[in-house]
Amino acid sequence: MTASPLLHSTTDHITTLTLNRPDSMNALTRDQREHLIALLDAASADPEIRAVVLTATGKGFCAGADLRGGPAPAERVPGDVARTIRRGAQRLIAAVLDCEKPVIAAVNGTAAGLGAHLAFACDLVIAAEHAKFIEVFVRRGLVPDGGGAYLLPRLIGPQRAKELMFFGDAVSAAEAERLGLVNRVVPADELEKTAHAWAERLAQGPTRAIALTKQLVNASLEVDRSAAFAAEAAAQEINMTTADANEGVASFVERRSPVYRGR
Repeated sequence: MTASPLLHSTTDHITTLTLNRPDSMNALTRDQREHLIALLDAASADPEIRAVVLTATGKGFCAGADLRGGPAPAERVPGDVARTIRRGAQRLIAAVLDCEKPVIAAVNGTAAGLGAHLAFACDLVIAAEHAKFIEVFVRRGLVPDGGGAYLLPRLIGPQRAKELMFFGDAVSAAEAERLGLVNRVVPADELEKTAHAWAERLAQGPTRAIALTKQLVNASLEVDRSAAFAAEAAAQEINMTTADANEGVASFVERRSPVYRGR
């Protein structure tokens, strides 16, 4: 029986999504991409899911899009490439950014091209010591896609982003942490444990407040101060209607630890 190219399971309110094509360094096929988008969308809608971990099997996290799979393309006409990117890589990155649950990337190995952007789109990134990140597009004479020119300047500033994209050099996990692309670097045998521990903390938190916080932070670099302040006030207004907000205030008054239910 052939193993599924995308494994998924939910335990203790945590959904784990695992890319499972180790022989191809987990290069993403179209079917994998669509399945991943659907699972992220389902996680948003399911109140029983309160955190998501994205990881992979084998030596690579994700080598980018699988350019070798699928039928041979027909004659290309103007607009085909842009349409393919909009419907494919960009939809995947948007699905991570728009997921209403916090998404943790547990990067077990090389993340290249779209694979690197998939990790950078996540809310938190934990990398094994031997992991590498590569803006591989320039090596192929290509422009970065899959949201790279959107994500990297917001994470590390335009000069550093240009350096990575212009040269296409491999960035070690330690250097990625120093630059601000990675939250934490851990030994390979501690990656799964650390990612699960972080996911557990998130899954025990006020899920709707975290979702609204994610939306505010993701939008903060695209709006002026007035719009950001208005969005913040509106988010707090919405959040105060949740059971978890009431529990948080009550626990403070009663001098006890809160028990959040994600609602």
